[in-house]
Amino acid sequence: MATCVKAVRQFTLTRGTPCMVWIPLVKHACAPLILQQQLMKKHWTIKWRKERANKYYKVNLPDFDEVRERDKFTPDEKRIWMKKEGICQPRNFTRPMYISNTNSVFEPYVPPEGDGKASSLSKEGARERFTELKEKGKSYKELRKVRQYEDNFDTTSFAELANNIYIETHNLLQDVKKNENRLLELVTEKAYPEMTFGLDHKTLHWKFVESIEPARVVHIRTNPMITNDNIYAQITVRFHSKQVLALYDRFGRLMYGSEHLVKDVIDYVVFEKHIASLYGSWRIHGKIIPKWLPPREPLLKTYRKPNLNFEEIDNAEEKEKTDKKEEEEEKDEINEAIEKQKKKYNVEIV
Repeated sequence: MATCVKAVRQFTLTRGTPCMVWIPLVKHACAPLILQQQLMKKHWTIKWRKERANKYYKVNLPDFDEVRERDKFTPDEKRIWMKKEGICQPRNFTRPMYISNTNSVFEPYVPPEGDGKASSLSKEGARERFTELKEKGKSYKELRKVRQYEDNFDTTSFAELANNIYIETHNLLQDVKKNENRLLELVTEKAYPEMTFGLDHKTLHWKFVESIEPARVVHIRTNPMITNDNIYAQITVRFHSKQVLALYDRFGRLMYGSEHLVKDVIDYVVFEKHIASLYGSWRIHGKIIPKWLPPREPLLKTYRKPNLNFEEIDNAEEKEKTDKKEEEEEKDEINEAIEKQKKKYNVEIV
């Protein structure tokens, strides 16, 4: 097979110096194309050449010395440079956060067992008074902290204010959709879903009859959040009153209580205020339910009556009975056949 030698000039990409390569070319159909493809680093077909060229883009590398100098700029120099280059300044998207209320009742008040039933002369009443005296010391200390932000704060006047908020809030609960904005002024964001849960499809009737005992403050606590100056105050007020409560479902059927029955109710309601804020206000934050309280009466719910066809049920029961009888008869027939075979051949069948 005859061979020929051909010189091919190829320029290297690294150093830019041309080099001469002598390649023996064999007279074969595929050999020249393969060797040319390896040396020239080009695709041997012209088709899709434009698309192959578009796969590579020229990248302008940054001047790293300039970047290092730019890092040393002051905020004013950086702002001037960005304005000169026509670059928009980055915005600060960190918005100020405002926490209007806390998410729980800190150090909740523990009501004494038998409250409202035991007299002060009995053992239980004396024990109740003793526990109140123990808690009063800390409450007085927290009261001083509240008066640092509210100079004219008085527990008796606050109890009257709390009583008005308590009555107005429960009256507004009779129509939640209409009074939503006013409710959020009297109730914190934590207590609002707890008080309005399930009232969308129910009807509430509530009435305040009279106070058996005047409302009084029994517990005061303060707690800082994030910083020591950002203080929230929580005051627990005891209400002893006569009320009427009736709850109806969406079908108009009575679920709980009665409109004609007056009951004595003792409530321990927690009021909260962001006292560090100039625009803070006292709002209902929660309700304390003692552990010794007996469980309340269950709600009378209305259920949909299923469409039952009693004839089909009776037929199904009769069919089950007949099927059981047929199975028992088949078993008896099989047992009789087995016994006959035993007697005929005198063989024990296992």
